[in-house]
Amino acid sequence: MRKACSMLLAGLFALSTLVTIDDAQADDEKKLNFKKDKTRITLAYATQTSKVRHGCFPGRLHAVLAHIGAQTGRRPLVTSGHRSGGRRGSYHRKCMAADIRVPGISVSRIVAAAKTAPGIGGIGTYCNGIVHVDVGPKRRWNYCSGRGRGLARLQKAKSKVVAMR
Repeated sequence: MRKACSMLLAGLFALSTLVTIDDAQADDEKKLNFKKDKTRITLAYATQTSKVRHGCFPGRLHAVLAHIGAQTGRRPLVTSGHRSGGRRGSYHRKCMAADIRVPGISVSRIVAAAKTAPGIGGIGTYCNGIVHVDVGPKRRWNYCSGRGRGLARLQKAKSKVVAMR
């Protein structure tokens, strides 16, 4: 029952991102219009800057982001969406991926929420605290660029300390 409610809530959040209020009409006759507008207010997530390209996100990705928001109690902050550059085959290039942070929420809690999202595909984590989510095939990764930097270095140091005990 809890999973069904969570999926329903995620779907409602995704649908609510398509609804905007038309302010041109009289106050007492405001209608809800379904518009594809680049300046729309998105309820399921926020973007880090106005340059983040997110208007092409499919409904499934909206639902994943809404689910993460519902599970963590905070709106995810999309730091990167659609981009034309990058690795060939990247789901960012297909507008099916988002790199996110959820302010005040740990990476492990974001990943745990993402794992339970309906329609989730890839989940990746990076040293800088960014979490990648997409709606492609299921896969997981943890990537830290550079040698001995960031989270990978920290995990390596912790494992050495444990081994010394």
